[in-house]
Amino acid sequence: MMNDKLVFLGLLYFIQGIPYGLQSSLLPVYLRGAGHSLTRISLTKILYFPWVLKVLWAPLVDRTGTKRCWLVGTVAALALTCLVSATISPDVQYMVVAGSLLAMNLLASVQDIAADGVAVRLLRGQGELGLGNTVQVVGYKAGSLFAGGGLLAVIDVAGWGWMFTLLACVYGGVALFVWGAPVLDGESARGQGEGRRGPKDVMQPWKVWRKLLSVPGTLWTMFYVLTYKLGEQGAITMFPLFLLDHHMTARELGVWNGVVAMAFSICGSSFGGFLLSQYSIGLLMRRVFMMRTISMVFQSSLLVVLEPSPLMKGMAVLSLSLQHFIAGLITTLTFTTMMNCTQRAEESIQATHYSFLATLEVLGKLSFSALAGGMVDTVGFPIAFILFLFLTSSSALHVWRATETGVLKEQLKGQPL
Repeated sequence: MMNDKLVFLGLLYFIQGIPYGLQSSLLPVYLRGAGHSLTRISLTKILYFPWVLKVLWAPLVDRTGTKRCWLVGTVAALALTCLVSATISPDVQYMVVAGSLLAMNLLASVQDIAADGVAVRLLRGQGELGLGNTVQVVGYKAGSLFAGGGLLAVIDVAGWGWMFTLLACVYGGVALFVWGAPVLDGESARGQGEGRRGPKDVMQPWKVWRKLLSVPGTLWTMFYVLTYKLGEQGAITMFPLFLLDHHMTARELGVWNGVVAMAFSICGSSFGGFLLSQYSIGLLMRRVFMMRTISMVFQSSLLVVLEPSPLMKGMAVLSLSLQHFIAGLITTLTFTTMMNCTQRAEESIQATHYSFLATLEVLGKLSFSALAGGMVDTVGFPIAFILFLFLTSSSALHVWRATETGVLKEQLKGQPL
């Protein structure tokens, strides 16, 4: 039964990662190669905006219909969107391409709400939470790797239309799988019961928000997920573009940053799930955040070496790989912390509560990513990376204080320092 849960959740989060991979890896390299500024490239992050707004329609998904219907409907709509996108000519219809990607993000954000609600209900106990969140993060990143790294490497040969036709087949297959998935067999009766009492709460959103904020640990978790990736996200977004300007070609970046570094990120996320079965979240977060700060110092030092050389490329690849490994590890720990907090809420608002935390997590990354390019254009790479390093160090201090006097203190007891 546990394997069925993991396979089911893994597929759902895999297809969620596809739009992110298209926009985070394929689109920036394409635009930079066409001569666009870093500021304009950063502003394409606005296509992620539905992920920021998803908390507004989360109560509707949480309290009406069944999760199976929401999942099948959104995944099937994603398949249709990809079929339409396959007919687009990206060279002359740039705004139409942006519109199709915006639609994919909107549908994926709704699907994410339903998937998170299913995950919160299916996963029980610290062991299942660790494995489930590992599958969540790894599945999402595998989808991103498939769309961003894999498709970037073959799009010149296969073409735009073939790429989106393939994606339509992937989404269609997953929609059929979800329709017959036995792990959702208990959702129909639950969905009918919630649907009868759902509209009243949906029409009184202030009651939902009051319940959300009263869940123990929510306020600390809100601030944490909003800020923990600020410095890291700036570096992950800008360092590959620094390499594109000075050391590497777009094809090399497609391999090293789109495939190899993402593979390290997946390994880090998987390793995080293993560590969660051995140590407390508090102990792991304290140590891993310190490692991330040291990694940022190493990466920032590479900015002063502007002349291309095999040694510089090797150091850059090492930095990217280490950075993504640690980032993947931290992401697994963070999503486990979020889900642990959500499980303290009453069942009728769990998907909304988790979607709220996930929205803040996306908002923190999205807002800083959108500003990072303009920051680099204004003050240059070295000064910008000093700020990224400061933000990374601040988040490490925030976690350290939580293990000393805050909400993570209890989870550190009995663990070796």
